Amino acid sequence: MEKIVEQTLLYDFYGELLNAHQKQIYEDAVLNDLTLSEIADEHGISRQGVHDLIKRVDKTLNGYESKLHLIEKFMTTKEKVHKINELSNDYIVSKNIDNIHTIQQLAEDILDTF
Repeated sequence: MEKIVEQTLLYDFYGELLNAHQKQIYEDAVLNDLTLSEIADEHGISRQGVHDLIKRVDKTLNGYESKLHLIEKFMTTKEKVHKINELSNDYIVSKNIDNIHTIQQLAEDILDTF
């Protein structure tokens, strides 16, 4: 996964667990694509301070994912729902009952995950 997409997903899932200062700096760097110098000037801290904070937040967010696996579960569920959609569309055309059995199994897998 591309780094910016990964950072955005991590922030979307776990950003609320950060304090306000961490959130603002991380949003400026990742979501608003500001440079370290621009962020440093805006917040009255050094470029190195901004860099260090972003690295710490990255580590923190990755730590949450390694413990909670919410993004992993989300992506797996999303793939299964996409497959269910494909199978149901195919069933409409083909009337292949095996599609319904596969859909039921995928739905059970999703329900068992949570």
